[in-house]
Amino acid sequence: MAWLGLTTRRYQSGEVDYGGHISRRGDAHLRGLLYEAATVVLTRTRADSDLRHWGLRLRETIGFKRAAVAVARKLAVIMHAMLKSGEPFQRTAAAPT
Repeated sequence: MAWLGLTTRRYQSGEVDYGGHISRRGDAHLRGLLYEAATVVLTRTRADSDLRHWGLRLRETIGFKRAAVAVARKLAVIMHAMLKSGEPFQRTAAAPT
């Protein structure tokens, strides 16, 4: 996700260690498309999915824009895993056995 610029920039000095804003390195157009898709997942779609429920819960605590960036990052991770495995998207995560 660092290639897309959707990881937080770390600041570490002595005892201070926090993640800052997203790095915004990489392809701005692709990052914008992922953000737009995440916005649609959070606002327009009515289909139930674990990703949507997670994003809506996150929106309550950190706000809409930051939640949309988090959902965009998670979308990118999901799509990368789908490309590697060749499996289709599943709306609900499989329960661990």
